Amino acid sequence: MLVLLTTGMGRWPIIRELAWLMGKIMEGIYYVMSHFFNVENIGACIIIFTVITFTLLIPLTIKQQKSSKLMAIVQPEITKVQKKYQGKTDQASQLKMQEEMQAVYDKYGTSMTAGCLPSLIQMPFLFALYPVIQNIPVYVSGVRELYKPIVDAITATGGYQKIMETIGAASPILMSPDTFDYTDSTVLTNVLYHFQDATWNTLLEEMPSIGSVVENTRASITNINNFFGVNIAETPWSMLQASLHPMAISGIIAAILIPVLAGLSQFVSTKLMSMTQMQAQQDNKNGNDAMGNYMKSMTYTMPLMSVFIGFSLPTGLGIYWIASAVVRCVQQLAINKYLSTKSIESIIEENKKKAEKKAKRKKNSVSAETINRMATANTKNIEKSFVMSEKEKEEKIAKAAEYRKNAKRGSMADMINMVDRYNSGQVEPPRPVEEETEEKKDKKRKK
Repeated sequence: MLVLLTTGMGRWPIIRELAWLMGKIMEGIYYVMSHFFNVENIGACIIIFTVITFTLLIPLTIKQQKSSKLMAIVQPEITKVQKKYQGKTDQASQLKMQEEMQAVYDKYGTSMTAGCLPSLIQMPFLFALYPVIQNIPVYVSGVRELYKPIVDAITATGGYQKIMETIGAASPILMSPDTFDYTDSTVLTNVLYHFQDATWNTLLEEMPSIGSVVENTRASITNINNFFGVNIAETPWSMLQASLHPMAISGIIAAILIPVLAGLSQFVSTKLMSMTQMQAQQDNKNGNDAMGNYMKSMTYTMPLMSVFIGFSLPTGLGIYWIASAVVRCVQQLAINKYLSTKSIESIIEENKKKAEKKAKRKKNSVSAETINRMATANTKNIEKSFVMSEKEKEEKIAKAAEYRKNAKRGSMADMINMVDRYNSGQVEPPRPVEEETEEKKDKKRKK
């Protein structure tokens, strides 16, 4: 089920496009490593890929940390305003509360969404990483080419679809035929990428004719998937269950260590990330205890979840978690050192300057204050603005009469004048048109 979820992420809008972009980066890394350094190892590519990706996200991370440090001071004042109007549901009170809250945000040069916006921007990128790492052959053509001889041999075997659907639907692959098309070579490649030793044996039992092709190709496949004795396409839990088959002790230890290290690195990363906000709350006399307790609980809960999930997901994702946590720890140490040199006052000043620039760009737009004033305007005052005095009425009537007097022939005003003259008896009504006689028709034809 977890495999299906992570695979399905790559099909969502935006995530699909970002996964394609991330896949191109991964493909570039694999190409450089294999052609220039003669290293064809997906585990090493995942680590380099993680370092590059999180390095590109550093500006958003710094912005998020600044916002978190600032919100630790802003939030207590916002809470005071909310308590002040607690229980007041009338429109006037709600508008007043919104005005006072906005005044607090303006005071510190921030906004309600400033803290969460950088995180929301990062989330699609982080989600896009999972389908790429989960399905390397789909995004990296160099890896996909290694599986091509086996895929060709399988598709040339009679009844291959039913055999592959049965193998793919079973554990540890869990790719249901209802969701995946087993006549697609890309799907078959992805299924083979998640094969374990026992799965290969099952395939050879069902298709003994492809044994020589598998034997010639499997060495290269094992080499790119091997990371310190661990097959990154396998899950640590399945490795432990299959520990009776010949396998190096170091591989079993690595299979256990990867989820554990993922949890420990996650703990350290979360701890460092919360230091900035916790320090800001300590400096602030009105610190939010509830927020502090929440951060403490997340510090211990998230690593435990990482350990549990790490045993269920392929080892490649565990390697990614460890690498990402280590990269975040290094980044966080550098960011904490950078933020320690910046006072709250300087951050507020920077935010205010940015807010002023943004306000200049929106100079021609209608302000929120104007919209509120228009929304709460008295309709009686609006109606009064449309009432004309007697003098204004006389002036408009005189202008209309003057316009009709000088109306052009055939215009609408001229037609109105004709109707007025007819109603007043000044002109005779138009005579009916006489029917043309045959004699008149002959004269017209001669002309």
